[in-house]
Parts: sequence; structure tokens; C-alpha cells
Amino acid sequence: MVPSSRDECLVLDARDALAAWRARFDLTDGLVYLDGNSLGALPRGAGEALEKVVGVEWGRGLVRSWNEAGWMEAPTRIGDKIGSLVGAAPGQVLVCDSTSVNLFKGVNLALDLRPGRRTILTEAGNFPTDRYIAAGVTRLRDAHVESVDRAALAEAFGDETALLYLTHVDFTTGEVHDMAALTAAAHEAGALVLWDLSHSAGAVEVALDGCGVDLAVGCGYKYLNGGPGAPAYLYVAERLQDHAHTPIPGWMGHEDPFAFAPDYAPARSMRRFLAGTPPIVALATLEVAVDMWCECGAAPAAAKSRALTSLFIELVDARLGGWDIEVASPRDAEKRGAQVALRAEHGYALMRALIERGVIGDFRPPDMMRFGFPALYTRHVDAWDAVETLRDVLDTEVWRDPRYAERLPVT
Repeated sequence: MVPSSRDECLVLDARDALAAWRARFDLTDGLVYLDGNSLGALPRGAGEALEKVVGVEWGRGLVRSWNEAGWMEAPTRIGDKIGSLVGAAPGQVLVCDSTSVNLFKGVNLALDLRPGRRTILTEAGNFPTDRYIAAGVTRLRDAHVESVDRAALAEAFGDETALLYLTHVDFTTGEVHDMAALTAAAHEAGALVLWDLSHSAGAVEVALDGCGVDLAVGCGYKYLNGGPGAPAYLYVAERLQDHAHTPIPGWMGHEDPFAFAPDYAPARSMRRFLAGTPPIVALATLEVAVDMWCECGAAPAAAKSRALTSLFIELVDARLGGWDIEVASPRDAEKRGAQVALRAEHGYALMRALIERGVIGDFRPPDMMRFGFPALYTRHVDAWDAVETLRDVLDTEVWRDPRYAERLPVT
């Protein structure tokens, strides 16, 4: 039954097994934050971690902290923790660089591992960065990108297909690809698969090893709450590592970085995919957040996000029926990530009006308002308050104020 009052949502929150996690985030009272699918909220332990790594490890330990504070092991140590959240056994995930840099590595790795094949298969609606990176790779080597509609992917493989290259959860609608089925289809065609998990880890359950995935990349600053610009991560299946050579052979990926040998010799582990010096300060806040996730577990969080997004959709249907607002996300919770997209003709102005009233979501052209529901700090009452505020914005037509139509540099 759809809640008919705010109090009923408060009762749901009182029964929520994950409710206590919200207190471990620094959130402003009265603010409804539904944009964790773009930038996760601040874990309260992040400040303490920064004080330690800056004031103690860097300030007092100085260069000794590479050994004494575990700085050298941070990319693999945190990588294994993230691996446990995305269904990857130890030794297959490395925290390093940005999502874009790791996508570049992954696409090149796949082309190297499938010599004689030239096609990178993706969907036309894939995230822009993913498509830009693929196009950039084709300018450097003999390859090309084939973009097809989502529904045509399973039938689009050919003898030339080297790589199926997809974002697991669509960044606009939140629709989830069938990872197992598409990975199997790619392998049957002799191709490898690279999944972008930027909207998956911390949002839905992922089983990289269980699905036989070859390569994956994800960011650290959305649902994982690692902070703005947090390092990304790279997954390379163990069976491929000895045969894969990074296109960015930096000194940290050398088998003996401090030998300073004139020629590159890759490390005999995931560490071979490191390039430059790890960003230790940024890694410190990411590890705080990842440790929280490991404590909570991916499955309970995914279940709560499904419940929250379902509640939000039900409230939109029940309370906004008189307005031209369309739910653009899948209604089947199993096919939806931890976000809901609403399509509205004046979506940008509506979102600006919502943000001014303390409900923070975001907008994606041409007409998508996005609302994210990270499980660790989002409440059932937040879904109620967001829908009621949107209803008030529509009823009073405040969104027609011309200033809401003025585009801001960041939304």
C-alpha cells in the first residue's frame, strides 16, 4: 500500500534495518539530498582520516610513510575491498587514476587480447566519456566503434568484434543491463567485455567473477562516497592478467619500481596496471567510505535502494497524477539502479526550483530529472518530502520564474 502521509514514511524509517548508517554521514538538517548518484555524501570519518594522513603520516612520517603507513599497498588493499563489493576475488581490482584513464587502459587491453579483431561494440546511449574514450583509441590504432540501439546489442556481434563495451546502469534512466547474458553472448562470439560500474557499485548487486566478466571500471565518488574526484578502480580477471600489457606503463607498475631500470618489466600482479604515484590523500577518504560499505554489505544496501526507488515511483503515481510527469526509469525494481528519472518538459526549471527549496537532485538534457537513493543515508521520508515539494512547485507554478531557466555551469 502506498503511504498516504509523511508519518507513515517515518514509520518505515523506524523499521529500517539500515537506518543507523545515516548518522555516520555529515548531512545538513532539513536538506533532502537525492544526488548521491553524482556525488556521494561525506562520511563523518573522512575528516579524521585526512588529519591523520596529512598531519601524522605526511607531516611527521614524511617519506618513511610509504612503508610505515602502508601507502605503497593502498591501491591493492583498497582494490580488494572494492572487489568484495562487486563480486571479485582478491587480486583483481586496483584503485588508481580516473575512470576515463582506466577506460582507456581497458579498451586497449581488450584490443591487444583479441588481435585481428577491430570492432568496439557499444550502445548509442552509452555514457559520453565512455564513447569519447573509445573514439580516442580508434585514432591511435586500427579499430573502429560500432554503436547500436540497446535492444540490438545481443544480435550485433560479428567476426570483427573485439570488445563489448557498456555501462551497466544507464546514467539517465537507471536501466540495468543483464550482465550475465550479455557477457555470455560476447564470449560466444569470441569477444571480451568491459563494464563501466560507475552507477553500479553501492547501488546494485554485481557479480563480476560469477558472470565471467573480463574487464571493469568504476568511479569512487558516487555511491561509494569517496569524495569529489576520488580515484577510480580497474578490474582485470585473473585469467587475463599475465597476457595483458598496460598502454600506460608507468614506473609504479614495474616489477621493481625502485630499481629504476631503463626498460619496463610489468609486475606479476594487478599492480602492473598502475601508472603514476598513487594519490594518497584522496585514497585516505575513499578507504573510509569503502570500509563502511564492507561493514554494511552490498546486498542489504541494494535491497533498500530498490525499496526506496519503488516507493518514490509509487508516490509520483499517486500524488502527481494530474501533471505531465513521466517515470522514465524501469518500473521493475530488478531492472533499475538506485535512481529514478522523471521526464518533464520543463525539467531543468523544475529541478532548479526544487534545489532552492532544499531538495537536491539533478538534470540531464533534454528533459530528465534524476533522483538518486543511496541506501546508507537516504530515508523513506526523503522520498515523501521530494514528491510533496515537487507537487508544491507544480501547483504554485513557481518554476515559471525566468531565473530558473538560466543555465548554471554545474547542475
